[in-house]
Amino acid sequence: MIFEKIHTIPTSEELLDKAFRKASRARKGKTIRSEYSRRRAEESMLLTAANILSDNLANVVRQFPSFDNIPEFYRELADILVGVDALRTNIASVQWAGEKIHEVARLHVGKMRHSDDSVAVRKAAYGRISSIVNDVDKNLRLLNEARNKLRKLPAVGMEPTIVIAGYPNVGKSSFVALVSSASPEVASYPFTTKGLAVGHFKVGSTRCQIVDTPGLLDRPLGQRNEIEMQAISALRHLGDVLLFIVDPSGTCGYEPDKQMRLLDEVREHIEMPMLVAANKVDLLVADNKVEPLVAANKVGMLDKIPGNGFDAVMSTLTGEGVDDVMGRLVSMMDMGKYDGTIDK
Repeated sequence: MIFEKIHTIPTSEELLDKAFRKASRARKGKTIRSEYSRRRAEESMLLTAANILSDNLANVVRQFPSFDNIPEFYRELADILVGVDALRTNIASVQWAGEKIHEVARLHVGKMRHSDDSVAVRKAAYGRISSIVNDVDKNLRLLNEARNKLRKLPAVGMEPTIVIAGYPNVGKSSFVALVSSASPEVASYPFTTKGLAVGHFKVGSTRCQIVDTPGLLDRPLGQRNEIEMQAISALRHLGDVLLFIVDPSGTCGYEPDKQMRLLDEVREHIEMPMLVAANKVDLLVADNKVEPLVAANKVGMLDKIPGNGFDAVMSTLTGEGVDDVMGRLVSMMDMGKYDGTIDK
């Protein structure tokens, strides 16, 4: 995955401690017999410290990808989670620090060659360098926080993809767990899914993926939280087909009419083939609100479920209807467009 290679980013204190310790060891190997040899030893200390700091700061910069060249899905998620402009600003500050340290080191090496006190010049350089590194400590810490968030994003490939959407607690994670390799956390309270989860399954010899999104709520885009925005990004950029799950029993904590309004909003803004499935029908059957699930899947029976507009019904608790829903989703994907671009 794009962000997996980003290592833990050290603080300014850690960087300075590492650089000055190694510089001290470099000096210990020098024999001081004259002012010339003393100056050479001081130069070695200064250049060793400066190179270590510059190299480490440059490594921080190099680990982050160019946000102009990564897939739009990852760029949008990074913007949601940490802010791409903020990342660029902090990365630029770290890059400036690395370049400035080289400049300070070269300047003070030149001063040493015309000074009678090379130790004082080296100490002055250390002071300038320490100030520069400490100035970007906040940038280093913010980048490390960003790194910790970005590394948790799932690896999403160029494969046939099903995206699942719907209100919290309607059964999205349960569906993913039943049909794929993913093991998302499943619980009976809303907002269990705190980020995107990706599972895989095969159609013949072709690997496909299914993306479980955090639950969406029926409210304007500008009022949605970070978790909901991740789901919207997945819907916009990933899917070949969308499974929208509704809980007509209302046991998810949200009335069916609210769920259907969200469905209308998704239809308005997301352009991809969609299958709308009513889940938890076992609860409705138990309440004698609809005929048994097998019968409910027959043509003409779906309209007996409270709320309209369902293409299929299922129960992720009992497993009934799940294979039918999955089969219909697979039939809706354009597998041919991935020829030559996916692992088989």
